[in-house]
Amino acid sequence: MENLTNEIVSEEMSEKEMYEQRRIRMEKLAELKAKGKNPYEITKYNVTAVSTKIIENFDEFENKTVSVAGRIMNRRDMGKANFIDVRDEAGKIQVYVRMNDIGEEEFAEFKKWDLGDIVGVEGFVFKTKKGEISIHAQKIVLLAKSLHVIPNQYTGFKDQDMRYRQRYLDLIVNPNVRETFIKRTQIIKEIRNYLDSKGFLEVETPVLHTLEIGAAARPFKTHHNTLDMDMYLRIETELYLKRLIVGGFNKVYEVGRIFRNEGMSVKHNPEFTSIEMYQAFADYHDMMDLIEDLHSTLVKKICGSEKIMYQGTEINMASPWERLTMVEAVKKYAGVDYNDWADDAAARECAKKHGLEVPEGEKATKGHVLIAFFDEYVEEKLIQPTIIYDYPVENSPLAKRKPSNPAFTERFEYFIYAREMGNAFSELNDPIDQKERFAKQVAERRAQGANAEIDEDFITALEYGMVPTGGLGLGLDRLVMLLTDSASIRDVLLFPTMRPL
Repeated sequence: MENLTNEIVSEEMSEKEMYEQRRIRMEKLAELKAKGKNPYEITKYNVTAVSTKIIENFDEFENKTVSVAGRIMNRRDMGKANFIDVRDEAGKIQVYVRMNDIGEEEFAEFKKWDLGDIVGVEGFVFKTKKGEISIHAQKIVLLAKSLHVIPNQYTGFKDQDMRYRQRYLDLIVNPNVRETFIKRTQIIKEIRNYLDSKGFLEVETPVLHTLEIGAAARPFKTHHNTLDMDMYLRIETELYLKRLIVGGFNKVYEVGRIFRNEGMSVKHNPEFTSIEMYQAFADYHDMMDLIEDLHSTLVKKICGSEKIMYQGTEINMASPWERLTMVEAVKKYAGVDYNDWADDAAARECAKKHGLEVPEGEKATKGHVLIAFFDEYVEEKLIQPTIIYDYPVENSPLAKRKPSNPAFTERFEYFIYAREMGNAFSELNDPIDQKERFAKQVAERRAQGANAEIDEDFITALEYGMVPTGGLGLGLDRLVMLLTDSASIRDVLLFPTMRPL
């Protein structure tokens, strides 16, 4: 059974075989401890180089002594000499281990080590007869014992559900997954760099809120023991960021973890990351310009081009993007003109003729019907980056009304690959109007059984006066999906929410 770890893929092993393999490895560990060679007692190892740097700069490293550390991912046994592949944080390098170099007793111990074990190797860099850059080991030490079988690196770890559940194993076996999360970090870094360069200040606001506000999203509820009060995990960062605008900060943003107790899909996870930004003395047109420039700058730095491929479709992120009002978009894609509806009844009748179900039923207004047409006919057509603006007041409780047409608000959303990627407003700064809209939201949520309340402190903040402000929020996870060509949001979350087995 000793060589079984070199051949069997853990996904294909029976439960009995996996148990047997763990038992064997536990026995090997016990034997090491009995000899006073417990690998877990090692507290430090001096790593002087990583695999890719050695390989990419062979002329610099040839014949020089280096120390590397990583997992044994493959072994080729030739009796008194072995070749092993060691994977570190950067990649993989071959190591040549010979009995005459490390000693007979040490070599005998080494031969008992398993795939997945973590080792430290000290040796000189050379090139084999076949031209493969390698390390000729002079010392090798076991730094940690792997008690489970590692999936074969060539056949891979393919069970998608288990890859999400055991991301640590996914990262060990599938190096391309590491690249997705490295790129995610780079994306966040570049967004921060961009906003910082524009004079925005990054801030942090509370995750725990004392109120369940009236917004449509459902919160997660918890309890604070010391204060003996229920609290709610935030569903947005907006209201606190606007308080900072009231307080005199002119440009603020937050990279914030958001929690919504709602459905799950390839586009939704109960916890996700948003980036919200607010700019004083600006409106939604300024936010349109900002989001176009941000994306253009970002994709050039991350992907090297303003044209990217996503799920087989070329997406051109270069400015200018198409900009349509919601009325124009519905007319273009559904052939229905909002301006032909004389009143709410006419709008509802139009919906019935098209077999369109409007959630508000007989209480639906023209705005509700327009939104329903957009959802049904338009969103799926918005593949290339498109800004849809001037939303009905019915679904825009935080946006400023258009002075020229109070039935609409100065709000836009932008769409890429038929997905809403971000949301922006000319922010409502009228405290009286805001309280009326909050009251309506709260009434609707309470009718659904929620314990919603108006955020009176936010209203008080507005009563002190908030300058005209443009605000924008984008979903980081969907953006990372786009720039890494990932089909599911779970592919870009290191530890997505999963139902326990």
